Amino acid sequence: MNEILLKDLEGYVFDFNKLEIPAGLKTEISESFNFLKDFSNNKIIYGINTGFGPMAQYKIEENKLNELQYNLIRSHSSGTGNALEEEYVRAVVLARINNFLQVNSGISLGVVEKLTQFLNHRISPEIFEHGGVGASGDLVQLAHLALSLIGEGFVYKDGVRLKTEDALSDAGIAPLEVKLRDGLGLINGTSCMTGIGAVNLIYAKRLVNWSIAASSIINEVVEAFDDSFSEGLNKVKRHTGQQTVAKKMRSFLSDSDLIRKREELFKDEDEIERVEFKQKIQEYYSIRCVPQIIGPVLDTLNYAQGVIEDELNSTNDNPIVSKTDGNVFHGGNFHGDYISLEMDKIKIVITRLTMLAERQLNFLLNSKLNNKFPAFLNMKELGFNFGIQGMQFAATSTTAENQTLSFPNYVHSIPNNNDNQDIVSMGTNSAVIAKDVITNGFQVMAIHIMAVCQSIDLLSKEEQAKLGSKTKMVYDLIRSEVPAVTEDVPQFENIKKVTTLLRAKNIEL
Repeated sequence: MNEILLKDLEGYVFDFNKLEIPAGLKTEISESFNFLKDFSNNKIIYGINTGFGPMAQYKIEENKLNELQYNLIRSHSSGTGNALEEEYVRAVVLARINNFLQVNSGISLGVVEKLTQFLNHRISPEIFEHGGVGASGDLVQLAHLALSLIGEGFVYKDGVRLKTEDALSDAGIAPLEVKLRDGLGLINGTSCMTGIGAVNLIYAKRLVNWSIAASSIINEVVEAFDDSFSEGLNKVKRHTGQQTVAKKMRSFLSDSDLIRKREELFKDEDEIERVEFKQKIQEYYSIRCVPQIIGPVLDTLNYAQGVIEDELNSTNDNPIVSKTDGNVFHGGNFHGDYISLEMDKIKIVITRLTMLAERQLNFLLNSKLNNKFPAFLNMKELGFNFGIQGMQFAATSTTAENQTLSFPNYVHSIPNNNDNQDIVSMGTNSAVIAKDVITNGFQVMAIHIMAVCQSIDLLSKEEQAKLGSKTKMVYDLIRSEVPAVTEDVPQFENIKKVTTLLRAKNIEL
């Protein structure tokens, strides 16, 4: 059996590492195929000599068995909506390959070899966002994957949509010759939702790191006290995520001379004597409760990673072909509940993260709240110029959209397929919507991080000199892409640049 962890998938998907199938695994796959071929003689085996789904009650004549597999692929290639981007498709292809490398599927070796060729040649099958209901797996989306393997439909190469036959001809790749149950093996599983889910998780973790960085910098520019992220405060709350976030904040701000020690307030005799304190005793929740807010987000993502890796390294076919047990088992490993539930949870926590960014942004833009910066971080003439005022509208509206998108798909089962599929996971729907929520989250974070950097621009030279090294690193990185907002000029291209930067870079904390 072959194991791929999230970090391995990231290498294949984003760094375009080449995948090589060990010779021993190829031998096992061929032996599994030959076992199924022999075992299925004179037996009723679903998907080999029967119809599919509620049509399984009909026997298929022997001279039509191969044609049956082609009919299945072509008839289910009925996806709609947008085509998935390359990184998601590569993850889907890799997830399907690894399903077969568990050697429990009885597919021909040609299937794995063809999928590997597509991955290594960066040929991305056209897979649509809308299709399967997540039980019997991702039937429609994976049918489009299979359609490309047999040389039909469309693929993407270097971002260009091509007829599959032309792309394969250019690459010197022959179409797959489907055998025995290859068609069913290709389309019957959870690899689409799992692939999308894995990429979602990679992006979500990057977004969390940017949120921790932005939150740390805000604490710094307003000269907050350090005890909200101190070890003393956070160690008494027994949640790993909270303690991890607080530790990352301490590391991020370790060499800052703007963060204040609580002891400074304890020793301020003038302040102690006041009836109404001049200094702010405690910051607003969006500044002070960062470990408690981001902590559950991080814990949720870490748990989801375990679920996704388990699914990635499982066999999600039906039936299961076991040469070891000398049997073929019929059941429902294609059911996507595990992934569906985790994607819904990710939608919720990333929306929460987006809400935190939007509230922190509002704090920076509202001079009555921060009592430090001009309204909307305006670096020019108040009233005549607008600063970041217009950008806030985009952040607020996008946050509201995320709140709407966070309703779970896991509880949205609708019976279909002549009620054969009477309860389904909607796992790919959940994964696709989670993808949208994460994309929205990066857009809000881009606006927020631009505002954070603008607040640094508004600090005095003396204050800027006291900033920590990691804050300066983030500031320099953003300023290498976009300038401060001074004049009233369109910002949509700058927001796009920063969004792209944040998605592409996993900032070290």
